[in-house]
Amino acid sequence: MPPAEPSSARSLFRSPPLWAAHLRGKKVAGRRLATLTAYDYPTARILDSCGLDFLLVGDSLGMVVLGHPDTTGVTMNDMCHHTRPVARGAEHTAVVTDMPVGSVGAEAVANAQLLRTAGADAVKIEGGLESLDAISAVIAEGIPVVGHLGMLPQRVREEGGYKIKGRKDSESAGLLESARALDRAGVAAIVLELVHPPVAVEISNQISCPTIGIGSGPGCDGEILVFHDLVGLSPWFRPPFAKPLEHLAERIQAAATSYAAEVRKLGKS
Repeated sequence: MPPAEPSSARSLFRSPPLWAAHLRGKKVAGRRLATLTAYDYPTARILDSCGLDFLLVGDSLGMVVLGHPDTTGVTMNDMCHHTRPVARGAEHTAVVTDMPVGSVGAEAVANAQLLRTAGADAVKIEGGLESLDAISAVIAEGIPVVGHLGMLPQRVREEGGYKIKGRKDSESAGLLESARALDRAGVAAIVLELVHPPVAVEISNQISCPTIGIGSGPGCDGEILVFHDLVGLSPWFRPPFAKPLEHLAERIQAAATSYAAEVRKLGKS
C-alpha cells in the first residue's frame, strides 16, 4: 500500500523545476547544503527536525544495513522497502532515493515511479553522459533527479575499488563535461564522490546547480555523509574522510553489557 501523500511542507520537493530552483537559490545565496542518509523510520523521524536539506535513502544500505560487501547486491525491492519508512518519518525534509544497480536503462522511468510511489520525492542516478537519456526521461516524467559523478559505487567491482577521480586531465575534463550536461538537463544537485578536490571546485564554479561532496574536499556547495559514519555506529569500517561526532556503538555495547549483567544479577536474588 503506498504511503500517504507528503505533507504540504514536502510538496515543493515533488516538482523538478521548483526543487531545482529551490536548491540553486541556496547556492546563489552561498548557503551550503547539509544532507545525511537514512534507512528507517526512527532515524528519519529524529533527523527530520535537524534542518537538513534532504535525507538520502542510499544504496549504501547494502553495506550499512544488509551486510553486503558493496552496493551491487542491492535491489529495487530493497530500495522501495527502506524508502517507505523513511518517507513516513520525514514530514518536513525531502526524501531522495538511490536508483540501484541495473535500474537505470529502458526501465528507468518505471523504476523511478516505483520509488516515487514508495514515498521518494526525488531519485539519485549515478553516471554522467552515459546516464543522460535516463535522467532526462525521469525529469520529463515529473520526478526530480539528483546526479552522481566521480567514484560510482555501483561500478566498484569493475573499477577494482574506491579510487579518487579527476587526477588525470582526461578524467577531469570528462567529469566537467558530464556535470555541465546534467546541469543543463535540470538535475536539482550533483553528488561528487571522491573527486580530486581542485576538480570538485572547478565543477562547482562552472555549473548552476549545487554540488554535494563526499570525500571531495571542502570546495563543494554542500556535504553528504552516511548517518552511521557520523554517529559511530559502524566502528568496523569508517571511510578516511568521515569524522564521527559521536561513538554510539560503544555506548550501545556498554548499555547491552550492563543490561545482561543486571538480568543475571536479578536472577540470583
